[in-house]
Amino acid sequence: MTPLLRGTVAAFNRNLEGLGYSLSLPALNALTAVDLSTASTLMAEVLPILQEIRGVHLYIPMYPNFPAQVMAATDAELYWNAILHYLAVWVSDLTGKGQAWLPSYMKDPRPSLAEEVALTVLDLGTEAEAKQLLTDIVRANTSISDHDKADVRWGYANGLLVLPETIPNKENLAVIAGLLASDGKWNEVASLIRTPTDVLRLATALSEGDLSLAVSTKFRPFNRQERRGLLGLLEQCGADHGLTEDMARHSKVWVRLAEKLHPGEYHQYPVGHAAFDAIRNDKPFTTWYGLLERRIKGGQIDEAIEQLRSRPGEFARRLDHLVRLAPNAEDVLDGFAVVANKVATPVLLQAMTHFKERNNQGDLRVFFPKGNVAKAQAIPNNLLVIPEALCRRIVAICEDALIKRFAKLPSLGNVFVDPRLSGYLVPFSQRSAAKSSRTLVRGSHVPFGNKLGNTLRFFVWWKNITNQENKRVDLDLSAMIYDADWNFMEHIAYTNLRSAHYRAVHSGDITDAPKGACEFIDIDMGSLLTYGGAYLVVTVQSYTGQPFSEIPEASTGWMLRQDPQSGEVFEPKTVVDRLDVTAETSGYIPMIVGLPRREIIWVDAAMKRNLQHVNNVHGNADQIRLLGKAFAQITKPNLYDLFRLHAVARGTLVSDPVGAEMIFAPDQGITPFDIGMIAAQYLVS
Repeated sequence: MTPLLRGTVAAFNRNLEGLGYSLSLPALNALTAVDLSTASTLMAEVLPILQEIRGVHLYIPMYPNFPAQVMAATDAELYWNAILHYLAVWVSDLTGKGQAWLPSYMKDPRPSLAEEVALTVLDLGTEAEAKQLLTDIVRANTSISDHDKADVRWGYANGLLVLPETIPNKENLAVIAGLLASDGKWNEVASLIRTPTDVLRLATALSEGDLSLAVSTKFRPFNRQERRGLLGLLEQCGADHGLTEDMARHSKVWVRLAEKLHPGEYHQYPVGHAAFDAIRNDKPFTTWYGLLERRIKGGQIDEAIEQLRSRPGEFARRLDHLVRLAPNAEDVLDGFAVVANKVATPVLLQAMTHFKERNNQGDLRVFFPKGNVAKAQAIPNNLLVIPEALCRRIVAICEDALIKRFAKLPSLGNVFVDPRLSGYLVPFSQRSAAKSSRTLVRGSHVPFGNKLGNTLRFFVWWKNITNQENKRVDLDLSAMIYDADWNFMEHIAYTNLRSAHYRAVHSGDITDAPKGACEFIDIDMGSLLTYGGAYLVVTVQSYTGQPFSEIPEASTGWMLRQDPQSGEVFEPKTVVDRLDVTAETSGYIPMIVGLPRREIIWVDAAMKRNLQHVNNVHGNADQIRLLGKAFAQITKPNLYDLFRLHAVARGTLVSDPVGAEMIFAPDQGITPFDIGMIAAQYLVS
């Protein structure tokens, strides 16, 4: 090892420490054991990745000595600076020349960062571990995010992807089938495809569309080999009546796909041709769902129960409705108990949790419509009460089926399950999750009570659009403050840079970002609690109206600071969470803060814009409050219940992690952030 190499590696590790990381001793030894060129190449690849994770950019707020400068400024100074800035932007928009004016202030020296941040240690990984990570992503029993899909494609291209024996999630299966089909491996694709909808998802994957099929896909032209392959797969799905029925579920999509496949030109596939003919010409036939709906509406509950036994998953999803309709609800439960062991694990967990809290779910219900856009919807909870005895029996049926299923897996020995995991939700669907510094499930309550600091610092960073005429982008960072009953108290935004009651302050409104722009909000939790504050809803809005998906770069996140005036305004090592803002909407809620419990409630959800108002917190106040309240009281399956069932089925529950052979906890053993492993190994069906 040369002195130059040693010095280069030491400087690299020093840069990592500024980001909140440090190399382990084995990693340092390995890096100093290679030649300088190899080490330099590796370091040049790693550093930008970690900078992106922390959200590193050039952060220059309107007031460089934030937050003290804003708190000390007169109202007249803040008002005058805002007016001049808006006037300059208006002139620039009108003439197409110039740029936004910003006040010119000297940046005062800042004291050193007060926080002593625990560094995240980066250790060596192995090729076997990389392969296992990729395999776990593929065999996850949940839909995966876009960045997970990108990792899978990278692993496949580099020979690191080892395909599992089964791929339970249909969307993930389509990703793999698309990779194989693109390589011309149609025989391998045929071994994966089971239903016409699998074929439809494959065509969607080849066209880079939405695999949930919730959003319309523009199918690309397929070459002759691909057309034969897709039609052949459809043919293998069978000649029974179910082929046409399955296609009828997405009839409009199939009709558009037929325009690319030309099924009439391939006479060797008569079954598929006949199904296309029925779909395109609206030929009448009875569907399974149509028959079920007629039976339910006609009061033929016994016949509906018998029919549902052939599709256990659908039975589980309709339990609540059937129990309320049936003259004898016990008959419904008896029928479900027979087939519960055939219901997929995610569906059983959802049914179990739903009925466990069936009559205590608050006054709002939250839904996430299927698709790639996280548009959460909250509606009043008007469900009629179901007798607790029935709810308890359904919970018992679900738990019994899950325990028997998990008991077939390898033993876990003595198991410690940390009760804190009850705040972390089970990762059922990550397809629309934002790329973030750590992956969390929407609705999870993540405490930060053991971290030092009483000031929350939120941030947003973005750049203008450069490939279209309307290129100026104005993003607004805001925070809405509510009491424990969700009564509005105050907001912090560009319209109210500082509070008269609390220590809460905004860094100033920047409305143009040719080279990037940022905004910050500081919230002193103690002062809010003193005045009865309980919830803080953070929002990002595109004032200029562009969807976030069209903005080249936009990210948000938060830090926890002891002395808000110490260190730089943006200190990468203090960033707790950073998220890319890429939703196909112009409003977004990244998180809620539960002040009394010192916890983050993970939201990562888009908002619909109020077209009757400018796109800011005032125009969307009702929706912000509704979604905030709904997420704060959301009831979904949590990791404590999941791991407890595994422990009961596969080992012995112990109350102390010391001596436990398997630990499930937020900060040791299997953690909530091991989402790929959880989805692949603990949601098995």
